[in-house]
Amino acid sequence: MCPFLSLWQDSWTPGINMTERFDCHYCKESLFGKKYILREDSPYCVKCYENLYSNTCEECKKPIGADCKDLSYKDRHWHETCFHCFQCKNSLVDKPFAAKEKHLLCTDCYSNEYSSKCNECKKTIMPGTRKMEYKGNSWHETCFICYRCQQPIGTKSFIPKDNQNFCVPCYEKQFAMQCVQCKKAITTGGVTYREQPWHKECFVCTGCKKQLSGQRFTSRDEFAYCLSCFCNLYAKKCAGCTNPISGLGGTKYISFEERQWHNDCFNCKKCSLSLVGRGFLTERDDILCPECGKDI
Repeated sequence: MCPFLSLWQDSWTPGINMTERFDCHYCKESLFGKKYILREDSPYCVKCYENLYSNTCEECKKPIGADCKDLSYKDRHWHETCFHCFQCKNSLVDKPFAAKEKHLLCTDCYSNEYSSKCNECKKTIMPGTRKMEYKGNSWHETCFICYRCQQPIGTKSFIPKDNQNFCVPCYEKQFAMQCVQCKKAITTGGVTYREQPWHKECFVCTGCKKQLSGQRFTSRDEFAYCLSCFCNLYAKKCAGCTNPISGLGGTKYISFEERQWHNDCFNCKKCSLSLVGRGFLTERDDILCPECGKDI
């Protein structure tokens, strides 16, 4: 906002011969003995200059004369005495101001009318200062702090809970479940086993250390095992095929004199007839159907 600068000269100007005519560029009236204004090297009487080039004041709607300061903002113009706050009427000359719906306001009036209020201290967040916003609420940057450690959160991640905001480390310490294995916070997902929380990556087979999340598994002595490791370590071996008999998932098997067979493996040693639900005979480690064993 710069005042309009005019060049005023008295009736005599060096270099002008008094015998020559020195007239207004527009109305052609003589300028000798009168004040005039130069514009683009052409002289104008004050009246013509104001009619042709003066701006209209936004406040009083009158021309801003050549003898007045012309204060401008975004192609709008004011007399110096008319350049004031729309609300409190205090002068805005050489002061910061804001514009709202074509009206000029001092920073105090603008703040009271339009600026956000801090959700923490309830004071106005002044224009030009940094503010933090979340779900329709606003804070001064210095007021947006972690409820637990009282440190500014700034642009870091945070977690809201019960109308309070927490930085991630504080939230994890106060609210997040701790993994039974690594003792660190479980922030997403997780597995519950025997009513205790685990990270998915921490819940692994005691034998081979493969993750058990989403896989079938069993346990022994409170330790979890994948089916393969459990069978290899603890399952009885089939007397027929020597492979483990898991007994899991409803798998049926035959047990006789401390020996076990898969249902599919409990067959006559000679004719391979299934002996499940049938009578049978034994010869040393072999089992025989009654037909094959009748000569024993």
